[in-house]
Amino acid sequence: MRRREVIFMFAGAAASCPFAICAQQSQQMRRIGVVMLYPENDSQGQLRATAFQRQLEKAGWSIGGNLQVDFQWGTGDAAWVQAATERALRLSPDVLLANGDASAHSALLLTKTIPVIFIGSGDPVADGLVRSISHPGGNVTGFAVMEPTLGAKLLGMLKQIAPRVTRVAVLMNPDNATHKHVLTSLGAAASGFAVSIESAAARNPAEIETAMSRLANAPDYGVIVPSDPTTNSQRKLFVELTTRHHLPTIFALRAAVADGGLMSYGVDLIELFRQAAIYADRILKGEKPADLPVQLPTKFELVVNSRTAKILNLDIPPTLLATADEVIE
Repeated sequence: MRRREVIFMFAGAAASCPFAICAQQSQQMRRIGVVMLYPENDSQGQLRATAFQRQLEKAGWSIGGNLQVDFQWGTGDAAWVQAATERALRLSPDVLLANGDASAHSALLLTKTIPVIFIGSGDPVADGLVRSISHPGGNVTGFAVMEPTLGAKLLGMLKQIAPRVTRVAVLMNPDNATHKHVLTSLGAAASGFAVSIESAAARNPAEIETAMSRLANAPDYGVIVPSDPTTNSQRKLFVELTTRHHLPTIFALRAAVADGGLMSYGVDLIELFRQAAIYADRILKGEKPADLPVQLPTKFELVVNSRTAKILNLDIPPTLLATADEVIE
């Protein structure tokens, strides 16, 4: 072989190999695991999944092309959540999205290497998920769903629309650390609104039915249902029972009000799934969770159902209507 031919052969190889490697890398399949604590047929769960995937596509990823998103759907107790998180991690994802406090804590126990993005928590530092808000420091970052004055705001709105309320029942998931923070916030604000606070477990239909039967038609009771994947998936049962028993109720999700609930006040969770996709994209492109600050909620939405207010014989004060982001007729 002539010397000139050898030079051209190596030059051609040097020129072509980087392009081949780049092409291979661009087509490399990446994986995101999602522990989605909703039944797969729940419309709210599907809205969150769609928002998450569409935001990833906006960032340039091809779902089913160079990115696989594996969902673990369903609801259950803490043991079930841990099993679902284990299933998600067995697929060796590049990033894990943990929907809810229970899945976030399960992920933290199960992996110290796979990047985890959580949506949940009332106090990520106190709950042990991260070292600090600005510098999480480990393999976990995410989006909190509560701020410290939430209790006073919820009680203020409840008393505006139902002044006769003197006892407030918080129907909660005892396995959810955020619900404990909500309960603490409500307790700290209770005396200022002349109400007493109590709580009841509401993780499944049987617990919900038991709690509601105790509150049935009590004229001085109001109800607060904080956000949780388990309780969110039972929102239609909550709406049916609180309406039947004439209990003024504040939910965390707009979806409950659209289904006939009286009012809701909480973060836009669908938007948080979009924001989580932005973080997932950044991690897939090389950034580390330790360097991505935990995002605290800055916008809460108030939604009121005026038709349900009439059914409950409640008048919506003009001040409450003026601050509502949406009024469902």
